[in-house]
Amino acid sequence: MRFSALNRAARLSATAAAVLAALCVQVGPDASLRLATAQAQAEALRPEVGKPLQQAAELLKANRAKEALAKVREAEAVPNRTAAEQLTIERMRGAAAARAGDTDTAIRAYEAVLASGRVGATEQAQTAATLAHLYAQAKNWNKTREWAQRAKQQGANGGDMDKLVAYANAQSGDFAAVARDAQARIEAAEKSGRRPEEADLLTLADALRRTGNAAGQAAVLEKLVAHYPKKEYWAVALSRLQASPGFSSRLMLELLRLKRETKTLESAEEYVELAQMALQQYQAAEAKAVLEEGFARGILGKGAEAERQRRLLALATQRAADAPKLLAEAEAEAKDGNALVRAGLAYSGLGQHDKGIALIQKGLADKELRHPDDARLALGIAYLRAGNRAKAAEAFRSVKGTDGAADLARLWMRV
Repeated sequence: MRFSALNRAARLSATAAAVLAALCVQVGPDASLRLATAQAQAEALRPEVGKPLQQAAELLKANRAKEALAKVREAEAVPNRTAAEQLTIERMRGAAAARAGDTDTAIRAYEAVLASGRVGATEQAQTAATLAHLYAQAKNWNKTREWAQRAKQQGANGGDMDKLVAYANAQSGDFAAVARDAQARIEAAEKSGRRPEEADLLTLADALRRTGNAAGQAAVLEKLVAHYPKKEYWAVALSRLQASPGFSSRLMLELLRLKRETKTLESAEEYVELAQMALQQYQAAEAKAVLEEGFARGILGKGAEAERQRRLLALATQRAADAPKLLAEAEAEAKDGNALVRAGLAYSGLGQHDKGIALIQKGLADKELRHPDDARLALGIAYLRAGNRAKAAEAFRSVKGTDGAADLARLWMRV
């Protein structure tokens, strides 16, 4: 079973969330430059301190961060510095060091800014967020989490900090924490009537995979196809279901139908298998449509099996033409609920929805019906074909069991 699409998306979303390379946070180097300049103007720094800091600001604007750091050290060499002067120095040092890639120096500078006790609430939140990102850049995951939580408490963007914490948890291997935090964000979104973030669903799916929670991952995949019905998500969800322990082979026709419905039917073998199984169930019109689609897409009609595939299409075409007569005979010969359900779904495939649904319901009333859940699944599909989504959902919700029928029913509801 391959999860490369999900894993790649999850990794990309976590990395983007961390913004580690650029440090694009509210108090980055440019913001610190503005703060330093404003501070110098407001508090009238002595020229011997203010001049090198101003030069550092100009050097930073020219992307000459190491030279800017040298100017900061020049300002710090001035004796008898006031608290205001030292604060401005630390702000500028943090900006220059961050730009120069000197993460340790930037961390010490910004921690000194907060320790000064001279910054307002907004700057405290922004600086704490900057420190969270800097510690992530230094791969100190405990400090990353600590400063991210502090930044949130002080009013920084909670979503950004949550994603940074999730990134830190993943990098430190704490996937149980990653799953817990992602689940909390998803539940909060659902509770407020919002669609969960795709990145949160991907993060949770990946974390559950890493912790061996197959059932939980399947549930998240259902949410992904519900909220973000992309082809790759459908492919993973259906492949997982087919490969799951206990999935009954008798449900293969319904699974292949769902693959076709979600445009994840891709191989010649699957097209032929779906057509052959449909023919066996009196679904000649469906078999013909499936084969014609395979030929139109260029999946069928090539290679050593091309002639056999053309013969199968000719057979399906002839059977489809004879379907009304053959179905009438099958209906007349139906002795039990199983035959009635089969004939009913076949009638729905011909567009005779009311008659088909009535036959399936009659079959469901048979107490000797071998697989009632299969019949309920067929009823849901028939209602979908008739365009009655409300009744289809009602039928799908009634499907129970652990052999794959209930899982298929839930996924059919997402179509």
